[in-house]
Formats: sequence, structure tokens, C-alpha cells
Amino acid sequence: LLQVPPRKTFAAAREETEQVIIGALENLFKNTNVNPTDIGILVVNSSMFNPTPSLSAMVVNTFKLRSNVRSFNLGGMGCSAGVIAIDLAKDLLHVHKNTYALVVSTENITYNIYAGDNRSMMVSNCLFRVGGAAILLSNKPRDRRRSKYELVHTVRTHTGADDKSFRCVQQGDDENGKTGVSLSKDITDVAGRTVKKNIATLGPLILPLSEKLLFFVTFMGKKLFKDKIKHYYVPDFKLAIDHFCIHAGGKAVIDVLEKNLGLAPIDVEASRSTLHRFGNTSSSSIWYELAYIEAKG
Repeated sequence: LLQVPPRKTFAAAREETEQVIIGALENLFKNTNVNPTDIGILVVNSSMFNPTPSLSAMVVNTFKLRSNVRSFNLGGMGCSAGVIAIDLAKDLLHVHKNTYALVVSTENITYNIYAGDNRSMMVSNCLFRVGGAAILLSNKPRDRRRSKYELVHTVRTHTGADDKSFRCVQQGDDENGKTGVSLSKDITDVAGRTVKKNIATLGPLILPLSEKLLFFVTFMGKKLFKDKIKHYYVPDFKLAIDHFCIHAGGKAVIDVLEKNLGLAPIDVEASRSTLHRFGNTSSSSIWYELAYIEAKG
């Protein structure tokens, strides 16, 4: 990016992705003392750079993973792909016993530099930064004692059937034929509504009984007395959740989620600090936030 003109070549893009992914994995294998040949499931996500051979194949080749590894390459799924990849790995671990699942989340910046003057497409140049993370999951009973966390629930709500949601982040050509990613002004509204729907699905799984009852009463009241009750009761999720990793998509996105979920500044500190220090690293941002929360104790 610092070269003039920017080196927006396929080779440069592959170079960036290899640096990020191989660097993250070398650290992971060193820190966990896990042999790459023990990996049974591999999920790699990169939204807009999907070369052939795939990035997952590059990982298999570089670290000489075994021939029966179950390998998946997720593309075009944007900033949410990191959590989606974890969800896929979790489902696979329910089926394939006594193994490791490796998830790698990244987004390529080099190949997605926008060189035009459409303002909605220029935003991505200012906001997105190079980033990546590697996460190891295990269903081996002996790993329970040394694991950092236990994965309890994953919930996904897809609002892509709605046109506003579908078009809020879109890759395409500008009027001069230059390719870029446009961010719609609807993105904060879409993010707020989608999180509300997702939270409604997650709530019954984690909230205490008192909060469930309050929500149920207002839900039924709104059904019966639409004109008198304007809003559903927003449960206090801080009764069930100690820490929040809200995707560092941008200041406006964090603001709207902080407001909609009734969070305090301390609850979104990890998101704001990650955005300030690293920018929007797309699907890997929540792992940067988790590292921030760990570092702060």
C-alpha cells in the first residue's frame, strides 16, 4: 500500500496472506505443542481473496497436514465469517471424535485496494487493516484441563433475505470500472436489527429465569396491545455475560450496538481499543478483542 502506485498484484496479495496465516499458525503450534499432523479438521475463511490452490490447501501444503484432514475454505462471508467458521468447526467436532479443529480467519487488504473516487467505496481503504488469527478447538477429553475456554453455544441469525441487509456491504465496479467495496449508510441500522434478532435467539439459552419472564410478558403484551406497548423489554444481558466482543466494524457500529444492548463504556472498551489500535481486521477482529480482555485481566 505504501508504494506509489500501490502494488495491487495477485503475487502481492498471496504474499500478504501467507505472511498472516503462516505467522499465526507457527505461533499457535509453538504455544500449544500440538503437532500439525494431529489436526483432523481445518477451516480457513477469507472473504474476497480466494486463489487456486485455496488458502486451506496452502495451509495443508505448508504444514504437511495429513491426507484425511477435513479441509474447508469459506469465501464471501465478510466480517462475520470468523464466528461462522467456529460454528462449522463445532458441528464437525460433534461428529468426528477425539480430534483437533483448526480455524484460521483473515481478510486480504492488498487485493482490495480501491483506486477510484467513489466516496462510499473509499471508506474501506480508511477502515480496514491487515489482520489474522488462528484458533485451536479440541474435543479430546484430556484437553479439558488445559483448555482456555469451553465453547457452549453458537447462534447464527441470517437476515440476507432482506434487501437492505443483502446490499449493505457489496463488492462491485464504480462508474469508471474500478472495483471496490461499497458500505451502505444502512449498515448501522442493519447491524442493530440483526443483533437484536440474534440476541432474541441467544437469550433463552443463557438468561436467568427472571429476565426471560420479563421479556415474555412484554412480548405477549405487545402482541395483544400493539398500540400501547411500543417496544419489547430489552433483557439485561450483563446478568449472563461477563465480557462482550462486539466486532470492531467502525465507531458508528459500536455506538449503535452499545445503545441497543444497553451496555456501559467498559463493556465496549475492547471493541473501541481494537478499532483504535488495529483498525477493522474483518473476521479476525473479535479475537483481537478477546486478547485485549485477557491482557486487561
